[in-house]
Amino acid sequence: MAQIAASSHFTTSLRPSKSSWISNEAYVIAIASLPDHYAAAASAPSNALEIYDKQSLQRIQSLAGHDVSVSSLKTVDNIAGFARQSLVSSGHDGSVKVWDDRSNSHSIKNGLTVAAGSDLQGDDASIFYWDPRQAATPLRTHASTHSDDITSVRFGPENVLLSASTDGLISLSNYTEDDEYEAVTDVVNWGCSIAQAGWTPGNQSIWAGSDMETFGIWSGTLDPIQSVDLREHALHGEKATWVTDYLIACDSLPDGQAAIFTGSNEGDVALLTNSDMGQPSSQWYIHNVWSHGHVGVVRSLLWDKTHGVIVTGGEDSKLNVWLPNSGGDEMEQDGGAFMDVDSPSRKRRETDWNTEQAPKKMRF
Repeated sequence: MAQIAASSHFTTSLRPSKSSWISNEAYVIAIASLPDHYAAAASAPSNALEIYDKQSLQRIQSLAGHDVSVSSLKTVDNIAGFARQSLVSSGHDGSVKVWDDRSNSHSIKNGLTVAAGSDLQGDDASIFYWDPRQAATPLRTHASTHSDDITSVRFGPENVLLSASTDGLISLSNYTEDDEYEAVTDVVNWGCSIAQAGWTPGNQSIWAGSDMETFGIWSGTLDPIQSVDLREHALHGEKATWVTDYLIACDSLPDGQAAIFTGSNEGDVALLTNSDMGQPSSQWYIHNVWSHGHVGVVRSLLWDKTHGVIVTGGEDSKLNVWLPNSGGDEMEQDGGAFMDVDSPSRKRRETDWNTEQAPKKMRF
């Protein structure tokens, strides 16, 4: 088992600062941040979107959500040209919803590009692209990029869409190209079912996590950089004992290094980094452990950087807010770089939104 070193700034939080519970004993499968509220997506039986006040963490409203399970939940920054965040969700019912703050309903009427990846339907797992003003018919459909459930789609630079699937493929496509065979520009076969994937800040590289809890980094053209089994990384020292059981979320430091949130089967959360992901023998560090907040698997995590807190959701129906460390709202890595981490969620059928144009307003 590979040993990880405790960062010189290592801290342990033994309890959350605030806690709440989602209704109907559902799992908390995704979390998103709005200016004054958190939104949490519940699993079955409710499949609702629960809205919580950030200051008190009291639940203030439940939105109907989707007919079946929510597959993706996030916020977009611009609304009709105004700098205001809005909530967007997608579900296994095949719908994408932007929540309207004037009518307590969901609708998308202004121009932006929506991309969604489907589960396997017959022989096809498709990527659909819509102009939401004419949502009845997709602008284009790419049905041959993947051969199994699509778990992640992410817009990148220069008309590029990143997609990943349980078929083991990570693909880069030109989403403005109607001809699918011309659209796909780069493909890599990781050889394992991919649960989540995304771009690092600046869209310089690509990360992915598998259903086997392996973690990989590729260049922006899908040249492999590193692939590791996160379960092999453990800490046994004076400060703490930690063994990783699964990947929760990933983002990166401003210099492109991966910041990796991992979980234990007991419900604890840790933040790991690697000093140089380009070198297989480079040192791994553990920076923080958040413990005694959940019982069982932690399914979702959000770093609310504006308020300087970590928000976690688990299979115990619990939503927790944590202070990142005792020293403030930034976590410093050995070497002086500061972390800036956001939250993708666990494996799901994925939807993404091109935020260069503004989505409809949201109401809750």
